[in-house]
Amino acid sequence: MADDNSTFIREVNDDIRSDYMKALWRRFRYVVFAVAIGIVAVTAGLRGWQYWQETTAARSGDVFLAALEKARTGETDAALAEFQQLEQTGYGSYPVLARMRAATVLADKGDTAAAIDAFSAIGRDTSQPVAIRDAARLRAAYLLVDHGSYADVSAMVEVLAVPANPARHSARDALGIAAFKAGELSQASQWFGEIAADNEAPNGIKTRAGLMLDMIAAQGGAS
Repeated sequence: MADDNSTFIREVNDDIRSDYMKALWRRFRYVVFAVAIGIVAVTAGLRGWQYWQETTAARSGDVFLAALEKARTGETDAALAEFQQLEQTGYGSYPVLARMRAATVLADKGDTAAAIDAFSAIGRDTSQPVAIRDAARLRAAYLLVDHGSYADVSAMVEVLAVPANPARHSARDALGIAAFKAGELSQASQWFGEIAADNEAPNGIKTRAGLMLDMIAAQGGAS
C-alpha cells in the first residue's frame, strides 16, 4: 500500500511539474525566442565584424607592401602618394606606419625639412603608442644632427635620455654627436660617458661612444 501511495504521489508531482513547465513556456516562450534570435544575431555580427577586420587589414597590408616596394625601387613619388593615401584610409596600425614610412621617403628624396616636420608631428601625436612617438622623435633628432643645432636635437630627444627609458641609448647617441659637431666637447663627453657606463647599451652604440670619447680626449676635451 505504501508503494502505491509513493507511486501516486510521484505521478502527481510529475503532473504538477509538467503543468508548471507548460505554464512557464506559454508565458515566456516569446522571451526565449527573442533571446535565441539575439544570440544568433550577435554571433553573426561578431563573425561579420571579424571578417571585415581581417579583410580590411589585409587590404591595408597589401597597399603598404606595394608602397614599400615602390620606395625600394626608386619610385619615390608613387610610394609617397600610396603612403599618404594609406594614412587616410588604412586600418589598424597601418596609418601610423605609413606616416613613418612617408617621412622616411621624404628624407630619402632630400626633402629633409619636410621629413623632420613629419617625424616631429608623429612624436607629438599623443594618440599614437609611446614607442612609435619615441621612434619618430629619434628619427627627427638624427636628421637634425646634420640639419639643425644641438639645441634642436636637445629639444627633440633630451626628454628620452633618462634612466630606464628604452630609447635613452639612441637619444644620448644623437645628443652626443650633435654636441660634438657643435664643438661642445664637455657636453658630448657627458652623453657618451653615460652610454659607456650603461651596461644595457647596445654594442654598436657603446662602441661608438668609446671611440667618440677617445676623439674628444685627443682634442683636449673632457674624458
